[in-house]
Amino acid sequence: MKAAPFPLWPDHTPDARGTTDNDIPTLTAYLPPAGKANGASMLILPGGGYGGLADHEGKGYADWLVAQGITCYVLKYRLGSHGYHHPVELNDAARGLRYVRSLARRDHLDPARVGIIGSSAGGHLASTLLTHFDAGNATATDPIERESSRPDLGILCYPVITMGQFTHQGSKFNLLGPSPSPELVKALSNELQVTPQTPPCFLWHTVEDATVPVENSLLFAEALRRNHVPFSLHIYEKGHHGLGLTKAAPPWGDQCLYWFGERGFLGADKH
Repeated sequence: MKAAPFPLWPDHTPDARGTTDNDIPTLTAYLPPAGKANGASMLILPGGGYGGLADHEGKGYADWLVAQGITCYVLKYRLGSHGYHHPVELNDAARGLRYVRSLARRDHLDPARVGIIGSSAGGHLASTLLTHFDAGNATATDPIERESSRPDLGILCYPVITMGQFTHQGSKFNLLGPSPSPELVKALSNELQVTPQTPPCFLWHTVEDATVPVENSLLFAEALRRNHVPFSLHIYEKGHHGLGLTKAAPPWGDQCLYWFGERGFLGADKH
């Protein structure tokens, strides 16, 4: 069941440039049928080069995950094409994760089973939160801001990871602007930001991807391995960029569900 979108900040959106739909980040809930929720929640970040949001990487993933009993929220985050640059996108993602965890508590779901999935530039934003999270502000008057922004696991689909040699130039331009400093490029090259506290990750990519080179996933997996972070990496020979869960996509969905079982993400007796 799809619910109506609601704003991340009900009263005042920080750093908003205006009051149009492009200026107000939202969450859209997709809920399992009554009695079918397994306690897990997922924040979904569609791709689009930080210039748009691909519906098949938002609603398309939500429909699939809801069928597995996972409560889903698709994030409409602010974009470079509308004048927004880092750290606005990260702030939207962090607020979204906090909000989803808060809703899990409210709805008697498991606040320790809140994942994040992102594709392409949405994969970059997901990997940014996976490496730039915080524990929340325990003294905040807003209870949502008291929640941790750390996902419990991450799914990265043909993600942009680096802002370096193998980056997607359009995503880099939209996120960081025309002349980012070397320090900012390093900070948002997320293969350089992995620590032992980075959550477990599932990654997939195709060798034929001519838009976002496969090296992005390889670099991130190497960093996860070096920091002893659990991960599952799937590299497929065939397939163009942006496949999502279309019929042309490799069978990553089934393998991701198997990994959920390995992680205990779907609850008891779901392996």
